[in-house]
Formats: sequence, C-alpha cells, structure tokens
Amino acid sequence: MSESGAASSAGVDGRALDAVARSAAAAFRELTGRAPEGSWAAPGRVNVIGEHTDYNDGFVLPMAIDREVVVSGAARRDGVLRLRSLQQRGETLEIADLDRLEPSALRGWSAYPAGMAWVLRQAGHAIAGADLVIDSSLPAGAGMASSAALECATGRALADLHGISLGPVELARLAQRAENDFVGMPCGIMDQLASTAGVAGHVLFIDVRALAIRPYPFDLAAAGLALVVVDTHTRHQLTQSGYADRRAACERAARLLGVPALRDVALESLEASLAELGDPVLVRRVRHVVTEDARVLQVIELLAAGRVDEIGPLLTASHASLRDDFEVTCPELDCGVDSALWAGALGARMIGGGFGGSLIALAREDRIAAVEAAIDAAFGQARFARPTFFRAAPSDGARRLP
Repeated sequence: MSESGAASSAGVDGRALDAVARSAAAAFRELTGRAPEGSWAAPGRVNVIGEHTDYNDGFVLPMAIDREVVVSGAARRDGVLRLRSLQQRGETLEIADLDRLEPSALRGWSAYPAGMAWVLRQAGHAIAGADLVIDSSLPAGAGMASSAALECATGRALADLHGISLGPVELARLAQRAENDFVGMPCGIMDQLASTAGVAGHVLFIDVRALAIRPYPFDLAAAGLALVVVDTHTRHQLTQSGYADRRAACERAARLLGVPALRDVALESLEASLAELGDPVLVRRVRHVVTEDARVLQVIELLAAGRVDEIGPLLTASHASLRDDFEVTCPELDCGVDSALWAGALGARMIGGGFGGSLIALAREDRIAAVEAAIDAAFGQARFARPTFFRAAPSDGARRLP
C-alpha cells in the first residue's frame, strides 16, 4: 500500500504463497476426507513489452510474478476428474468419465483444468483421474495470464501425480494446445511459457518461433526504479472479444505479403509492405506487430547495457501502438497510462490481450506514490471502478511446493 491511499486489496489477492497453499490443502481435506498428495503452483505474468507478437512468431519479454494459482491434489484410478475452485465460491465439478471428455464440452473456469487432462491424454499420457482443489492469489481477467497459470499448475499436478516428466517448454506447449483446442481461445504461447519457465529476478526474452528463452536480470530497485501494476477492474473475456479477429487479420496480412508470419516483415521495408496491403485495418495491424517486435529488441539492448532507466519511452510507444494501430485498449487503460505519465512515470502501457485488464507504470521509486495517486484521482473523476496497485516481483515458474 502506497501513500496514495488507493485500494490495495480488491481484486488482487496479496496472500503469500504458503497461505494460498494452506487454503487449498485444507479445502482438499474437506472435499475428500484425506490429505493431498501434493500442491503445485504456477505464476501469472506481467509482459514488460511485446504484446500480440507471440502468435506472429515474434519476440516477447514477460516475467513470471509472485501472484500464483495453487492446485492441491491426489490421483484417482477410476477415470474420474473432480475439480473444486475456491475462487468460484467452492464450486465443484465432477467429470465422471475422462474417456468421454471432448473439446468445448465445458465452459467457464473448469474448461482450463479439464482441458489439461484432455490434452495430456491426447498426447498419449495415462491420466487416470484426480481430485484437484484450486486456490489463487491471481485475479482472473486482469491481463496477468490467470488462465495460463491455471493450466500450468494443473498440468504440473497431473503430470507429477501420474509419474510423467515434462520440461517447461513441453508443458507450455500442452497448455497452449488445451487453451486453443479445448477451450477455444486462439492464444499464442507467451503466457504459458512465462508461467512454466519463469526465473526469479529476471525477465524472459522469448523468440517465439524458435521457442528460445533467455533470462535477463531485472533489478529495478538497484536502479532506483519500481514497476507498479495497476488493475483497472475492467474485466475482459477474450474468447468473446476481438482477440480472434486480431489474430485472423494478422494471418491474412501475412498471406497477402507472402511471408510465413508478420515477424518476417522487415522494419526497414515496412512502409513498402504496408503499401501492398491497401486495407487500412490490415495496415494498422501489421504496423503494430512489426514495430512492437522492434521495440522488444530495443529494450533487450538497453537491459544488456545496464540502461534499464531508459526503457520507459518504449513502453509508452507500445501503448500508443496498441491503442491506435491494434485498437485493443479501453478508456480505463488509456486514462491510467495518461495519468501515470502526467505524474512523472518514465513509461506506461497496457498489458495482456487488451479490452480491459491491467497496465504497468515504470517510475523512479520516489515518484510511485504520486503516480498511484494521480491514477486513483483520475479514475474517481471519470467514475471508473477504483483501481488496485501492487508491485510484482519476477518469480520462478510452475513447480511442486515443498
């Protein structure tokens, strides 16, 4: 909680990981009458820069954060999958026969863990059932990859409970497939990779085409900086939003330009490529993706040179591109970014798929309180829901808890 007095608890659950794990384990005992065989955690993510580039085979720069989904569970051998979510007021769902589980059979939160059971079985792994209880300190729909964290925590739990060895990239691939093919959301793989491969104290530079991951140290405190996450409480539902339309537009543009993906459009020849398209909507979509990839590479150069205090303008340019060319922001996100910059932030941008959710603001430590106060005041004047602020620390990826 900063000196701004802004809301600090609504929507973003600040419970420590061990408290979330205890809660899930206690609920498991209540559900089953026995102790769980283990608990597993997978983090959400904040994407420092590189939005809507992952499904274009491009570059992204996320970090896993210390807000996580926890799954406590035990194996079953009768083909039954029983799920309980404490985020859904203890709602319980029982799938009586995993052999009959099919894509699109479920809606809402349960589709994500059920999708992981389905995709593991589709991949040839012998998942014979499980009892799983889910708790989380990660808000859903806030642009911090709560669905990916749920998938990855469930996947790690099911794999360990059934003696299956999965590396971070393989688990991420399976989680993406569950979301694409079972849930019906055509997401890229960034969120899942950030959740499985996170490294404490680091951001992850990911070349999505190669699935090559390189951690970069991200010690803002040493530079006198802080990164604040602002949850606007404007909730999105990406499977019902324009996300699929944006992806389809990018794929259409790549076909028209004769390239495998928009990652292959060179920045140096961007204007010539845009002239080939004609369609003003496709022009805007392509311009965002190509320039966003370039911004990610610029940020990497600055981090490698120890110049983290210079990345702010690139974050702000990313937001402008997402607002004007990709058209995925909303009044709350734009207001938050504008207010942060007015109050002295070095840079600010929306994060996640857009149409709601959260933003980040990079500022010197002694300006953070003023930035939060300015955003809070602007939201109040606009009669938006009161925002929530928190600091996110780069954290480790999906893992079994001690």
